[in-house]
Amino acid sequence: MSTPHPAMTSYGPGGLWRKKKNKDKSVEGVQRASYNSEQKPDPEHISETSIEPVTSNPLARRRREAPPLVRDLAPEERARLEKALVAKIDFRLLPMLIIMYLMNYLDRNNIAAARLAGLEDELGLSSTQYLTAVSILFVGYILMQVPSNLFLNKIGKPAIYLPIVMIIWGTISAATAAAQTFGGLIAIRFFLGFVEAAYFPGCLFFLSSWYTRKELGFRTAVLYSGSLASGAFSGLITAGITGNLDGKRGLRAWRWLFIIEGVITIFIAFIAFFILPNFPRTTSWLTENERQLAIWRLDEDIGEDDWKGAEEQTFLHGFKLAFSDLKMWVLMVLVFCFVASGTVTNLFPTVVKTLGYSNIVSLLLTVPPYVLGVITTFCNSWHADKTGERYFHVSLPLYFAVAAFIIAAATTKTAPRYVAMMLMIPGVYTGYVVALAWISNTLPRPPAKRAAALAAINAVSNSSSIYASYMYPESAGPRYIVAMSVNCVTSFIAICAATVLRFILVDLNKKLDRGEVVEGAVAVGEAIPGEAARKGFRFVL
Repeated sequence: MSTPHPAMTSYGPGGLWRKKKNKDKSVEGVQRASYNSEQKPDPEHISETSIEPVTSNPLARRRREAPPLVRDLAPEERARLEKALVAKIDFRLLPMLIIMYLMNYLDRNNIAAARLAGLEDELGLSSTQYLTAVSILFVGYILMQVPSNLFLNKIGKPAIYLPIVMIIWGTISAATAAAQTFGGLIAIRFFLGFVEAAYFPGCLFFLSSWYTRKELGFRTAVLYSGSLASGAFSGLITAGITGNLDGKRGLRAWRWLFIIEGVITIFIAFIAFFILPNFPRTTSWLTENERQLAIWRLDEDIGEDDWKGAEEQTFLHGFKLAFSDLKMWVLMVLVFCFVASGTVTNLFPTVVKTLGYSNIVSLLLTVPPYVLGVITTFCNSWHADKTGERYFHVSLPLYFAVAAFIIAAATTKTAPRYVAMMLMIPGVYTGYVVALAWISNTLPRPPAKRAAALAAINAVSNSSSIYASYMYPESAGPRYIVAMSVNCVTSFIAICAATVLRFILVDLNKKLDRGEVVEGAVAVGEAIPGEAARKGFRFVL
């Protein structure tokens, strides 16, 4: 049928056609957005599908059209191409990020294993001085996270930025082997944390710039598996070095540990230059079809382009948006309590040593809990993405963590205490990686806001590591009652924070059901063609 002339028609409040009294007035509610630029509509060539309802709300978003190369695809062809694209992204992105994060975590926490390899004895450190050396890293770590993430979002070149950062922290980590005094060790650890801070929040932002919300949970778990694997590798590597290199060329085992791991880090960083992509718009190895599909599927998932141009992504703007959102503060409490509960991993070899075995056996006994953590993390995150659910996948594992901390503080018997240690790491980190994905799910756009929120939450959460190390003096073993009690309480608070967040998101989704505008979301009818237009944006619960 013929389309009415736009000067004569528009949608009324109920969505029905109504005549306009003044034919000379411009058409309200008729807005079209092309893929790359906005154009004024041609009154003679406006289809019914390109017309939006009149709205008095200035926040209503314009309809966006898919780029031509995507719009012309049949649904089956689109699904096939998207599956191939995601597989290509996974292959180019995830293996290198995992290896880089494994080294990031290994270089950060190898001081725990170095304690059993002679560091404390050779440098003549007291227990308090050693714990200070563990804690000081997180001071630098906290200071750099937010500026680094906003800078990464601004330049849009993670393939250059992240490897450069890795080379620097690998060099600093290797330099730890040259420490001769407590002061020198403190200085090295501070700057190591300062530089390493760029990596993990940068990776979270990096992943959220490539994957849709339903894909993000499992990919975050895959990334974090690098840290859990590093815990297992750390024990194995240190056991091997302690047994074979201690005293070689006049160097104690702990010095060889830092040298070897630092050199490996630098080598991997140079490889990363040639493998890592940038963001979808700035990656050279995508074909034009793949680039348009990669950009559009993120746009379609949220209802807003993920890239605004460097001039629109100011540091201050992203910071203000993030810190004015209540959801970010609830997420901050949630992730802070997760990390606070997981600080036991900062000194896990020391905790395991209280079982009474030799140093090498104790290092080997740290491996199984991390292996179990990798398995449970993968399974939980895969199921969270498959079902599209977050709350129960975040909260239920924490009940196991609570039980583990209670058992560890309540008994000195070897068998139940090692069972508790086996449950500590899976209990905390199984839900933690889903919580990390929940941040990007809950604060998806604009990217400057997401970058600031991810960095701020990660920075504040890691502040718990500054004080937590002091809860594990050797004199407090074997039960570490204060530490285990605090970990138990923070795990419970994390459950409460997840519950509060779910209530908030349920309420916001109800507002979206009623067609009300919600900041950071796209209400029904205001999104984009396809799935988002039919169902509208909804927060993931």
